[in-house]
Amino acid sequence: MATVTRENIAPLNDKLTVKVEKNDYLPAFEQSLKKYAKTASIPGFRPGNVPAGLIKKMHGKAVLTEEVLRIVDKQLNEYIHHEQLDIFAQPLQADNIVPNFDANNPVDYSFAFEIGLKPAIDIDVDHIHVTRYNIDVTEQMIDEDINRLQLRHGKMTDPETVTVDDNVLNVQLTETDAEGNEIEGGASKANSLLLKYFAEPVRGELLGKQKDDAITIQLSKAFEEKEREWVMGDLGLDKDSVADTEKFFKLTITKVGLVERPEMGEEFFEAAYPGKGITTEEAFRAAIKEEIEGNFKAQSSNQVHDQIYHHLVDHTNLEFPENFLKKWLQTGSEQPKTEEEAQAELPNFISQLKWSLISTKLIQDNNVTVAQEEILDQARQQMVSYMGGQALGDLSWLDDYAKRMLNDKKFVDQAYAQIQTTKLFTALEAKVQATEQSISVEEFAAKLHHHHH
Repeated sequence: MATVTRENIAPLNDKLTVKVEKNDYLPAFEQSLKKYAKTASIPGFRPGNVPAGLIKKMHGKAVLTEEVLRIVDKQLNEYIHHEQLDIFAQPLQADNIVPNFDANNPVDYSFAFEIGLKPAIDIDVDHIHVTRYNIDVTEQMIDEDINRLQLRHGKMTDPETVTVDDNVLNVQLTETDAEGNEIEGGASKANSLLLKYFAEPVRGELLGKQKDDAITIQLSKAFEEKEREWVMGDLGLDKDSVADTEKFFKLTITKVGLVERPEMGEEFFEAAYPGKGITTEEAFRAAIKEEIEGNFKAQSSNQVHDQIYHHLVDHTNLEFPENFLKKWLQTGSEQPKTEEEAQAELPNFISQLKWSLISTKLIQDNNVTVAQEEILDQARQQMVSYMGGQALGDLSWLDDYAKRMLNDKKFVDQAYAQIQTTKLFTALEAKVQATEQSISVEEFAAKLHHHHH
């Protein structure tokens, strides 16, 4: 009878040896040969009358190999299931010895496999301490949002001359040398920029200009860092290259525009916040403040999630079967690697495994599930975001779109993972100990780039 024995060879690294006796596979082997004899089509013999010796000679080794390995695989999986072994990936063959399968000389066979065992995890999230930041909403922020909304809902006009910071300039940027001579094959791109995007000296130079007027600018002096990086990216230049930053361009105005801002009244309030029935500037400012606070609250919550993530990763100590995992990277993964490649990749691989184990454990502990309707809703929200955040009129097509997205396995997998992660951290946020702290938007912005999960 086939047997499996287990031997520990390193921390969380065991060897399983499967022994198969000839009596375990011979009955099935003989039966398979008879099936071959009944169906084999060999010139000179009628179907079903091929001599058993010829079948054994032609197919015996392949049939024997298939039967033995089938039993080995069955015994190995049954043992792992019965012993409730929680293993990484799949068992790896412990040696590269290929048995001599001889159909005319049945013998006992022995196969050795290595397994990597997952470490036990015990996580107590109730004692995690975090800081929940409350961002102060200032009157200046509200004023800036009003300005943004007026520009969004304003009417575009076509003045002849550049006169104010809010002028929209359609321009053609063509690379030149320092003297303004166009460079053959240089960068060239049309763009649309507000006058206030330019640095102060260039802004002054552009005031009074009209359509078809041109000036020569140097990127390093024409824009502040944020705007320059955006313009350089649009031109296909490297924002980190000093040489690219120092390049010159001919800026030709192709059109001058200006947004005519709507007055602070009910018509504008309704355009900005449809259906809210806002009639006064005070109520309008209150609605803007509520919206800003909601956005900050979501960002603050994400930052709490980030703190939880780093606490879990930094303070959960887990052992790993490193030798097994390195071997698996070399031979068991989809893209086999050399020993040097596996060694170099191992730290990052173990880091990913660590978070996978932690999150899987927490998902189980907190009974986090994802329903199909949540994935459908994710698809609807994705389409609405593509439309600029508004989906008006008959929305039945939106449901049809969401249902079609369920056939997109990549979308479903991504949506499932995203929803699951969000629900997990929301559950954890309710359990950890949080200290409230007021903070300015500038101080809070400095913390956001640490968000990794």
